[in-house]
Amino acid sequence: MEKIKTDLSKFDNSWYQHGGSTIKLALWHVVSAIFFLNHLSAISSVKVSLLRMFGAKVGKGVVIKQCVRIKYPWLLEIGDHVWIGECCWIENHAPVKIGNHACISQDAMLLCGNHNYKKSGFDLITGKITLEEGVWIGAKSTVTPGVTCKSHSVLSVNSVASSNLEPYGIYRGNPAIFQKERVIKE
Repeated sequence: MEKIKTDLSKFDNSWYQHGGSTIKLALWHVVSAIFFLNHLSAISSVKVSLLRMFGAKVGKGVVIKQCVRIKYPWLLEIGDHVWIGECCWIENHAPVKIGNHACISQDAMLLCGNHNYKKSGFDLITGKITLEEGVWIGAKSTVTPGVTCKSHSVLSVNSVASSNLEPYGIYRGNPAIFQKERVIKE
């Protein structure tokens, strides 16, 4: 029996609606290239204002470093006093909610889109990502579609969260597994 093969000519994501018009999307690409994706980074407050102009909900005291890639700001919600490090990628084909006092370290990725490897057309699949209050996503780590990182959980450097992280848990590896409890001292 011959096995079915991947056929990318069958790929069709016409069902997917990102919520922005063609003009809005084109304008965002220009603004993103100038203010977000370059190494001569604008001040965080300018980036926050621009995100709000494009429909993001952004709290106070947010720090956004240089070279941060955000797919669709209108699907983004950021709480108060959040840090987003250099070269982070928020690939939000679905809503991303980042709680107060969360930290996303450099080169981390929040990936809301993936492909269904079980379908010959390699169909797009999406899932929202939630980072609750006090979460820390370590450098070069990845959070995959549909994952919630619960209050004050930690995803260690270069790890992959493919399932939910429990509150105050420290997780490491690919896939990330629980290591120990996070204890915060005054």
